[in-house]
Amino acid sequence: MDVVQVLASATQLVSAMVSAVGALEQAASDLAEAPRRLQVLEDFVSDLDALTEQSRQRHAHKLHGPQLDRQFQSLGRLMDQLRGNVAKARKVLSGGKGKGKGFARLVRSSVTGDPLMRYVRLIRDDLNQWLELQELTQSVGKVIASTARSTPALVRVKSEHGYPVSKKCSYVRELLERDGAHRVVLIVGLSGIGKSCLARQIASDPPFCFVNGAIEIGFGRWCSRAACNGSRSEYHKRLARKICTFLVQIGSMTVKEEVGKDLDDVCCLLQTALVGRSMLILLDDVWEQDIVDRFTRLYDNDCRYLVTTRDEAIYEIAEAEKVEISKDDIKEISREILLYHSLLSVGELPPAAEVLLDRCGHHPLTVAVMGKALRKETRVEKWEKAISNLSTYATCAPGPVSYVNEKDVETTLTIFGSFEFSLEAMPENSRSFFMALAAISWEEPVPEACLESIWSALEQGGLFSLVVSKLVEGSLIIKLEDQPLYHMHDMVSLYLENKTNDVVHALLSESISYYAALVSPWLFVFGKECMKRPAEQKMGSFFSLLEFTEIEILLVNTTQALMACRSLSEFEASRLGFSKILGPRIAEIIAVGSPDLIFAVTTAITVIFFQADYINLAQSLETAGSIDKLIDLLGACEDTSTLANLSSVLAKISEHVDATIADEILSRIPMDRIADLLSVENEQWHEIVFTTLASLTKVGKLKAVETMIESGIDKKLLVLLGSGSEISQHHAIITLKTFCELGAPLQGCMGPAVLLHLPWHARISLERFVLFDKNVSQSPKPQQSFEVILHKILQRDNKDIIEAIQGLLSLAERANDTRVQDLLLGSNLFDRLALLLQRREVENNQVRSQTAFLVMKLACTGGEPYVHRFLELNIVHELIDMLQCNIDELQDSAYYALHQIVFAKGGSLVLQRFLQLGTIEKLVNLLDRKSLKTKDLAMQFLVDIAEVGTKPCIERMLASQVVEKLVALEKAGDPFGGAVSRYIQGLNRCKKLQTAERAVMKQHILRKVRSAVRGHKLEASLVASVEASIAEGSKGASSSSRKKK
Repeated sequence: MDVVQVLASATQLVSAMVSAVGALEQAASDLAEAPRRLQVLEDFVSDLDALTEQSRQRHAHKLHGPQLDRQFQSLGRLMDQLRGNVAKARKVLSGGKGKGKGFARLVRSSVTGDPLMRYVRLIRDDLNQWLELQELTQSVGKVIASTARSTPALVRVKSEHGYPVSKKCSYVRELLERDGAHRVVLIVGLSGIGKSCLARQIASDPPFCFVNGAIEIGFGRWCSRAACNGSRSEYHKRLARKICTFLVQIGSMTVKEEVGKDLDDVCCLLQTALVGRSMLILLDDVWEQDIVDRFTRLYDNDCRYLVTTRDEAIYEIAEAEKVEISKDDIKEISREILLYHSLLSVGELPPAAEVLLDRCGHHPLTVAVMGKALRKETRVEKWEKAISNLSTYATCAPGPVSYVNEKDVETTLTIFGSFEFSLEAMPENSRSFFMALAAISWEEPVPEACLESIWSALEQGGLFSLVVSKLVEGSLIIKLEDQPLYHMHDMVSLYLENKTNDVVHALLSESISYYAALVSPWLFVFGKECMKRPAEQKMGSFFSLLEFTEIEILLVNTTQALMACRSLSEFEASRLGFSKILGPRIAEIIAVGSPDLIFAVTTAITVIFFQADYINLAQSLETAGSIDKLIDLLGACEDTSTLANLSSVLAKISEHVDATIADEILSRIPMDRIADLLSVENEQWHEIVFTTLASLTKVGKLKAVETMIESGIDKKLLVLLGSGSEISQHHAIITLKTFCELGAPLQGCMGPAVLLHLPWHARISLERFVLFDKNVSQSPKPQQSFEVILHKILQRDNKDIIEAIQGLLSLAERANDTRVQDLLLGSNLFDRLALLLQRREVENNQVRSQTAFLVMKLACTGGEPYVHRFLELNIVHELIDMLQCNIDELQDSAYYALHQIVFAKGGSLVLQRFLQLGTIEKLVNLLDRKSLKTKDLAMQFLVDIAEVGTKPCIERMLASQVVEKLVALEKAGDPFGGAVSRYIQGLNRCKKLQTAERAVMKQHILRKVRSAVRGHKLEASLVASVEASIAEGSKGASSSSRKKK
């Protein structure tokens, strides 16, 4: 049922309800008949509610359109009014039952004003007003359907430029719109004949019945049993990765979750993700019938599948509509393709153009390549020569590899001939560069930096940008519009298939060692499988021979290649590979290497090594006696980059060596220079410096803190609290709290007068360390006074309860004291607090607010034991309910309490419970609420969770479409401007993510933002704002991977 049908049904229901109200009005004086009539009306309200909710779920992926959402809200408001008035009418009826006095009062009230009649009239007025509104708008259903059609879906497919609309396009569209047609539409034809272009043309503007839009997932020969040498397990692994990519695109999985998934598990996730959705799913370049079968077996959805394939076996699927692109079809559009790519008008096109089209077989890819090679060329002799050369090149072109069908061979040779002709018109350096691209795996887009490294390794003259633009103009490679990424048509990749062996020699064997070191890491990450092993061997040889210059170049490019990884799974696999190559050699390199080489090694370590890797690193360095050399180099660090990286590596190593070496590291690190890096203007170094301080305080305890204080680090932290960025403030608070917990003497620089000038979150986090004097003697009879307070909390008088809560605040300030902790946790105080939070009456609002404040204080001071008790008694979820109550004071109190609980020492317990109960999804859904206050506080709390959460928490939020919902808030305007940037800032402050993981996640968020905001008036400004937030948070991380100048 679509939106029009839903609203038509709703109108019919409301009309019937008006009749029911008339009947109720007539029966209002008959107490026996009125309840039955009222029940009929209640049933109508329930039916209308179910109908509207069904429509909301069906169109959930288009509710980011504000007009569409508002139209659904009108029905929601009507039902809210109806429920309230029907409930009041029911109460009036129930109050008059069973006694003659009740009937007498009802008779009298009919003269003086019957309350039941009043509610009946209110219901009737609400219904009539809604019906009038429908008549005024002619048809609410049509309006909503029209809005839904014009609202861009969150997932979209881009059409190809220069591919004309053909009759086949209209025919396929009719098949998709036809009721009762097969779920699969198969488009088959030769490679490069325009199957994908036709499919994308349709999917870019899908039929209206696909309310959730259209999406593309490309497979290619890479995802086939033939490409896996018949290995079933490898084929399943590759197919699982492709489906995971699809799930990430539709927001049902995060980039981290895709790692190592079993195919059957992924298909189960796919089934769940598509339930209730109506999407056009483009399965492009399918080589296995198994792929189509897995999608068509999915149930409880209205999705249909547009499949492109060149495999006749797949074409034989019985349950499919079959569409073949023939030569007659491409003749219809080949002339327009030639005009588009040659940049000529119809009048400028030479007569030989028709001969050229015939020689190309009207094949779209061949025509496009030849058109670009003859761009703006009007001389007849040039066109005639092109025709002659095409025939020659097609005859001499290398034969295609075995997986091309026999009937494709002639066409394929012609296509290859067009490539040869296009290359012949290019300079020699462009040709050799294109051939070198045979080394790359083109299954996914490749970053520009990878291509530039190959260009550098070839030692060619000219500018890289000019050369790569020539290949793009010749349709030999394709540049993505909005990112520095390139991909390649499968026929071009096929043409390069037999050039790989030559490229291995050209890039790794024949080039000088400097350039081989430069390109090897890029080939290891982005090269074909046959290239990875030679690249690994080449890198290993540099380390074995201790070729210092090459090793330094190798390390710099290793960090750059890692940071350019396209997914987290790719990053993790490459990082592990590099760590296996580099790990065993580090100690030896440091022992014999020059200072510059050692600095390059430490920079690479900060990117390649994760926390667990430092255990083996510390052992190997200690065995080789290389730690002393690293320590000695601290005095030779002239620039900021080397100091920050070397200090960070030594600090992490100190966690895994004996106390003597750790003390030596602590005493030798120049804390005064580290303190300088904490100035406001040096923000790009803050993240790595805070990591260093955390490691040193973990090892050196109070001694390390005292050394830091002597160097003025505490004062630098206070300056950051007042004027630093939010990320720096967060790190500063954590560091100062650690200092205080270790017993550092901070009272002199952090007294009450200083706290007054700090941001509120800093004051709340630090005030207990400053204002609570541990030397003050405790009350001589805490038990007696505590029992009195507990007794007061049981009273009904709100004044007594509030007074009792105020009395408990002094104990809450000492909640971490052993005696106080035993006293509080041994009582039933928390059961009583839970009951107080459950009181929903208006007169109890102040009590609930004060209770939430006490909970906040207990969590802030007491930590994990108290948080654990809060979870046992469901206090945390009571606060979440309070967050939605539409009373500003209570909502603020609930938020501040939740904020402190998740930031407390037991906050991880809360996050684990959130994951178990699906609370994160519910919090994300609060962003859809009507109340601006609820949405604002929910957004702030989600930012808090991103800041303190683990990877599973953040992944769960992303899978729940938090980014898309935040974008929708930004589209709504104030007060939600900058919502996505604030979320990214929270992610930047998260200490439970590795820098590289955070970088990959932020790029994933950026892609989601671009998709969600595409076509909106805020597109440019919002994307720019998000990119700026990502860049700001990446300054510290990027500094560790920057090439030493």
